[in-house]
Formats: sequence, C-alpha cells, structure tokens
Amino acid sequence: MQFRRSILVLAVAGVLAACSDGDAPMAEVPEQSKSESASDEGASVTEAEPVLMTWTDLLSRERPEPTRSMFWGPEEHQVVDVWMPEGDGPHPVVLMVHGGCWQKAIADRTLMNYAAEDLRQRGIAVWNIEYRGVDEEGGGYPGTFIDVTQAAQPLFQVGEQMGFDTSRVVGFGHSAGGHLITWLDARSNLSPDSAAYSNGQVYQMKAVINSGGLADLEASSPVTLDTCLAAIEDKLTGTADDDRPDVYADTSSARLQPGGSRQISVNGTHDRIAPPELGKGFTTRVEDKGGKAQYVEIPDSGHVELISPGTDAWEMQVALIKAALED
Repeated sequence: MQFRRSILVLAVAGVLAACSDGDAPMAEVPEQSKSESASDEGASVTEAEPVLMTWTDLLSRERPEPTRSMFWGPEEHQVVDVWMPEGDGPHPVVLMVHGGCWQKAIADRTLMNYAAEDLRQRGIAVWNIEYRGVDEEGGGYPGTFIDVTQAAQPLFQVGEQMGFDTSRVVGFGHSAGGHLITWLDARSNLSPDSAAYSNGQVYQMKAVINSGGLADLEASSPVTLDTCLAAIEDKLTGTADDDRPDVYADTSSARLQPGGSRQISVNGTHDRIAPPELGKGFTTRVEDKGGKAQYVEIPDSGHVELISPGTDAWEMQVALIKAALED
C-alpha cells in the first residue's frame, strides 16, 4: 500500500508541477521577480532567489485524514470533508476551498488536508468542500459556481447541530479557490437572471482569505500560467452571446464587489501563479467599491508555502484566521 501511495503522490505532484512555479527552471523566472541592487562600484548584483517549496515537498508528507466525510447530495462530487477539533464545541470554523486551476486533473479537496489538520489541532474546525472542475461533466459555468454555493449551504443550515459555531466562520481559498471563496462571499450581488444564481443563497462570514488567489479573472488571465486559466477560461466563464455579452459580470469576484466580508488577500513575493500584483489589484478594487479589504505580502514565499504548515506563510494566515474569528 505504501508503494502504491508513493506512486500516487508522484503522479499528483507531476500534474501540479504543470501549474506551479515551484519546479520552474531559473531561465523562466520573469525579470520583474529578480531583485537587483547596485554595489559600491555601481555594478549590478543579482540577489540570490530563495529556495521555494515544490508540490512534491508538500505531497511527500504523510497525508492526514478528515474526521469524517459527508455527502450533501447523490453525486460523487457532492461531498464535504469535516475536520473536528477535540473537546466540546461549538467550534469556530474555516470554510475551505481548494485550488488546482479549476481542474480536477490537477487537484481535489485532499490537497488541503495538511492545512485542515493543522487548523483542527489548533481548535478550529474545517468544512473542506469539493466541486466539479471544468474538466468534468457539468463543471465550468455555471456548474462549478453552483457546486460551491450548495456545498457551503449545509454548514450554515445544520452546522450548529454538528458542533460548529456558525456565527464565527472564516472563508479560506487557495489559488483558484481564492477566486471561488471571494465569489461565494459576494454572490449577494448576483443578478437573479444569472445561471449561477441558484436559490440566491447568501452566507455570513467574518472574513475571507484569498490565498495566492486569482479572484479577478480579467487581471489574472494574462498574468498566471496559460494552462491555469487562459486555456480553460471559456469553460469557466462560459462564452459570450447576445443574452450574456459580459461573461465576467457574474463569474469574476472583482466584478461583484463589495462582498459581505473583509477580503484579505495574501500573496508570496515570489509566487508566479498568483504574483503580488493580483492581490494588490484586487484589494484596491474592493476598496474602490466601498468594501473592506486588506493586503498581506509574505517575503521569500511562493505558491506552495501558502498551504504548507510549518512555513512563515502558513503561520501568518493562521494568525489572520484567528484574528478574524475573534473580531
């Protein structure tokens, strides 16, 4: 079994590497990510790049398992992993949304198991949802958006009975999940005519953390890897037609601001999937729309560090989660 698991880890890591900056050769590093300073003699000296984590670094760890998994519907993707702390509740909870470039071939919810277990050990429950990727039947627009909406609903409907304190919920989404969690928080601004409207559900959260996220689809598409967004964008947003000429109006989080919660964007200085300019730009967009927003940049960090317990990037986000839960 250990041999089979090792093969699976290597296979998943290989797919993730196609959507990662962690294994990219130095020759591909964009010029703007290189830091230069002048010496006393006026010569240009390039500072050493930090050694960034790769997906293999994370996935080679022993993967924790959730307290339980529960289905909220009859389909395979209609499942949530629940991570419940020890002791009597009610427990504060993180509503967690995984990334993977909106593609199930790249990642599913188990990518977040390491982060979820770390939160559980700190006394914070986790509601880790699944959703269909654009590479699955029914995924993309509007299926992916409806899945995220419906997967969150049981938390707020029956969470108290399960030991969750639903008055203290923080949303956390990494990469593509950053887009989906900020979209979920702002879905109160959807037009009822949108195919993603579902039943008009609105969820109250203390804050949402856009962790290395691609919340602004228009700004993200030319900046992140082509395979992560541009190549699948029509599936994610749907294609424009006479009845729906602006496909971003109901799919891009930036277009739906202000949301109901504080939008906290966290970016690693050396993240090439979601470079800092995306977090800064989204924060400005939220504030310009009258919303509450915060931007946090983590030095010497890339994309993987953001969901890897033991890193400075993860510890910073845990501190932000705790502060928001107690606000």
